[in-house]
Amino acid sequence: MSTITLQHLLDACSPGGASVLTSVTPLEPAAGPHASVAPAKFVAGSKSVFAYERRFWNGEAVTAVLIDSKQSQNNRLEAVVSAAIADGDPVLTRTPRIELRFEDGQVYSDLDLPHRAFDGQIRAGTINGQPVTSVEEYRKLRDATVNHARPLLERSPMTLLLGGWDASRKSHQGRYRSILVGEIIGILADQEGGPEANQSKRGGARIDPLGARIQLDRAGRKAIADAQKEELSKKTYDNSIGKDEKEGLARLGIGAIPPSLEQLGGVTCQAIVRSHVLSFAAFRALRFDSPTSEGDVACRALLAALALNGLARSDAELLLRANCDLVETGPAVVTLDKRYGQKESFEPLSIDQAQELLSAAIDQATQAANLTWDGSVLVVEGNPAILAAAADDAQDD
Repeated sequence: MSTITLQHLLDACSPGGASVLTSVTPLEPAAGPHASVAPAKFVAGSKSVFAYERRFWNGEAVTAVLIDSKQSQNNRLEAVVSAAIADGDPVLTRTPRIELRFEDGQVYSDLDLPHRAFDGQIRAGTINGQPVTSVEEYRKLRDATVNHARPLLERSPMTLLLGGWDASRKSHQGRYRSILVGEIIGILADQEGGPEANQSKRGGARIDPLGARIQLDRAGRKAIADAQKEELSKKTYDNSIGKDEKEGLARLGIGAIPPSLEQLGGVTCQAIVRSHVLSFAAFRALRFDSPTSEGDVACRALLAALALNGLARSDAELLLRANCDLVETGPAVVTLDKRYGQKESFEPLSIDQAQELLSAAIDQATQAANLTWDGSVLVVEGNPAILAAAADDAQDD
């Protein structure tokens, strides 16, 4: 079985080409099929919950749990691409991008920010002392459309690939769908007892070697909190000096906390599946003001190669969250849907193969479309008021 080539991508990105490329990987808990896994958690009201839904599996409707969402899978892809760029990868460093730089040394690119090129942090910043939204180069990104997408391709290609919405703009809002989507789901082991039958509680406790019980009045707790106030979030500080002694000590991490079963733990699954879909139909909707139609095809193929490079990297890093270590039970099944029931299967790309593919796609697009893809960075100075106001409150992870 062969691996996908640049010619496959060019053919798929041409009119009448393939519909989608799919990649499906069987997984299981690293400890073995007997182990539970911790799915993604969401908030419903004031409670943490798992997301259950009905899926079709082995010929019947079953209950499944969402282990990792589409947004999370895309963020993981961006994270590994961003890390490779930071490490000086010779191919990915050619990717143009936006960098948001704060005065304390923190740096975030459009790959790190949730709304990519249109993120509020970028819009709140400045370029050479001017508001970002008034700078011509950034205005070109906001004025781009699916029919004139070159500005985004040459500055923030991940916005085109993984989606973006310029939702705060009063008119001419750019809106781009995710061309790559993915998820990890688990088919619940017990299909008879309802989702809760598969769901465990997680215990939490704290042992303080100085004593199971430590008594500190409000003044004592305030003295401790005041000494570290600059490093405490406002919520933690306020709760630590409140009337409730037990709550205040817990917030300061002092004293013992007896074991309890109050938080969501994990679920048991009979099968776990990771799947990705790359839409060539969505690629073909994009135009890049190329001198020829072949140039537009080459630009689409470049985005597809970038997606496959990111997938090769993110699929190799099964890092989700605590108590959710997974392993592959078989190779990814990669399939190109060639329309009307015709399919072609490929070996999954290694990182080295994905590198060669992306390098060839960059060269093809720069020649066929006169594309500028030279690793240039649009530097945005982060807003100091936002930096000063930032705080993290404790969360149940």
